[in-house]
Amino acid sequence: MSLEINFFTKFNGQLVGRDDYGNKYYEDKKQTRFGQPRRWVIYKGHEDASKVPAEWHGWLHHTNDEPPNVKEPVKYSWMKTHLQNMTGTKYAYKPKGWCKSGKPKLVKDYTPWQPD
Repeated sequence: MSLEINFFTKFNGQLVGRDDYGNKYYEDKKQTRFGQPRRWVIYKGHEDASKVPAEWHGWLHHTNDEPPNVKEPVKYSWMKTHLQNMTGTKYAYKPKGWCKSGKPKLVKDYTPWQPD
């Protein structure tokens, strides 16, 4: 974390909560533009917006007034737990026939259009 962000957060920010991934969420101590306090996140590890769970994303963007650690969001049985974007990692999704899998396999799951 840069010195400027650390300095700004120390003097202007109020810790609101943390998520299950160790990210910390802050809110400005005073009202700012449009009467709403500024909100921000300090990531644990490298900065990547996909590391912010949906419930905290809603709070950061003023969709929800209460943070998820104060007012528990609704969770349904069909909802999956949050997972950050794995593109570029060894856990990235690679479908059958992926060109770097060693033996690319042509999958014939469609019939190409043939003009008359």
